[in-house]
Amino acid sequence: MDRRGAGAPKRDVRLVEYRLPGGWTVLAGRSDRDNDYLSFRVAKPNDWWFHVRGMPGSHVILQVPSGEDPDRATLEGAAAIAAFHSKAREGGVVPVSATRARYVTKPGGVKTGTVQIRKEIVLKVRPAPGEEVTPGTPAPR
Repeated sequence: MDRRGAGAPKRDVRLVEYRLPGGWTVLAGRSDRDNDYLSFRVAKPNDWWFHVRGMPGSHVILQVPSGEDPDRATLEGAAAIAAFHSKAREGGVVPVSATRARYVTKPGGVKTGTVQIRKEIVLKVRPAPGEEVTPGTPAPR
């Protein structure tokens, strides 16, 4: 199956959009179907993908405009949103996996919302909400 072919129809998806300092956009899924849609339909190969390590949580995407590269503080801000959208929300410092979206794949036969990642880095952050812009469903770029 094509990497971009997985996911839910747009009308069934509920994503939350956040803004980080510097105008960066972060998107978070609310369900397994949202996570598949976000990871495989919305995310572009150069975007950053985040998920709290070792427990249930949302897939989170930091959208990266062409020719840009986020700094460490921006990556940590997106990771904090991923930690906030997880079962670790009330935790202290939480490890969050991060990788470029091009390194996120869906193995055949696994349940919705399950992925494999390569070339991850681990960011240790405190869960924190970002500045929420609008709940809804951003269209794929």
